[in-house]
Amino acid sequence: MASMKILDDIRVVDLTDHWFGPWCTLLLAELGADVIKVEPTWGATARIGGGQRLGGSDPVFHYLNMNKKSLSINLKADQGHMIFMELVKRSDIVVQNYLPGVMERLGLGYDALREANPRIIYAALSGFGQYGPYSNRASFDVVAEAMSGHTRLTGDLVDPNGPPLNMAESYGDLGPGTVAAYCIMAAIRNRDRKGIGQMLDVAQADCMVALNPAIVEYSMTGLLPWQIRERYPTTHISGIVKASDGWVQVAGFRPRALDALKEKLGVEVVTLAAVKEMVSGMTRDEAVEYFVDIGMPVAPVYQVNESLEDPHLNARGMFIEVEHSKVGKFRTVNFPVKFSDTPGEVKSAAPLIGQHNREILKGLLGYDEERIVELEKGGIIYTDK
Repeated sequence: MASMKILDDIRVVDLTDHWFGPWCTLLLAELGADVIKVEPTWGATARIGGGQRLGGSDPVFHYLNMNKKSLSINLKADQGHMIFMELVKRSDIVVQNYLPGVMERLGLGYDALREANPRIIYAALSGFGQYGPYSNRASFDVVAEAMSGHTRLTGDLVDPNGPPLNMAESYGDLGPGTVAAYCIMAAIRNRDRKGIGQMLDVAQADCMVALNPAIVEYSMTGLLPWQIRERYPTTHISGIVKASDGWVQVAGFRPRALDALKEKLGVEVVTLAAVKEMVSGMTRDEAVEYFVDIGMPVAPVYQVNESLEDPHLNARGMFIEVEHSKVGKFRTVNFPVKFSDTPGEVKSAAPLIGQHNREILKGLLGYDEERIVELEKGGIIYTDK
């Protein structure tokens, strides 16, 4: 018997695209929510991506849309609008990441959805929020990272006088998407207590500011992080160190580990320069074992293909194989948190455009086959076959 999932009684209408919103709804889907991805009849923009399209979609789309169902409808058509509102009446959550005003112009803003379903939780994800001087500006991850200070801070780690550097892999999307999922869960809890839903205004810029402790560090000291490092040198030896065949990340923040290293080297003071010289004569794996033996936090600096093969990550079940009808079998990343009773789960690959049209329209909304065929012929829905 399959184990119960935390959110298996929750239905999510997912209008999101790119990374920010789909990551949020993926977290809900992996905890058991029934996530219905509402796409236009030509498919979500993120299916195109910027590189190789496997099975017609970008690889990141395949990752961010696992466990979801696809309903492909034209929301601008009256019949498409009607289908959407019928779906909202039978759902718990709506998540969208359009520019402010788009949903309202479609007649699908929070006030309209709340009238149809007072219990609906409506999460509006955007770059700068639903109000404020910048609210109508478009945004992506790098914009939020730059405005919140992360981009400059990343460059400062290399050279405070050098250029800013972008963070890797869209943390300006993934961080805010995680915050959005967390707050949606809180809104579910509140609705369970009070019986009513609410609107969540989730801005990338706001979330990335909240994810930057250096802002408070500056407000209290008047110093930027690089100035603090320069004025108050630390005794730790944290850094990326080159071995003979690769790189090692040493995180020498533990006093006991530093004392053990001093004893092993027979010195009173350990410097990062000394560590670099020592590690240069070791292989990467030898260096990792050396620091592990003395209790110092350390890791090999992996390329992603090495992460995929790491024995510890595999022992923790972090990778799982799924099968896509057009791509075939491939390995993907599993839900990361281990629940003792209600585990998260990857159960299906990302859907094709409109793959679940009939399942949703027949099983949930009660449409018959004749009506569905009419919708297809009229261009109201589309099913990729």
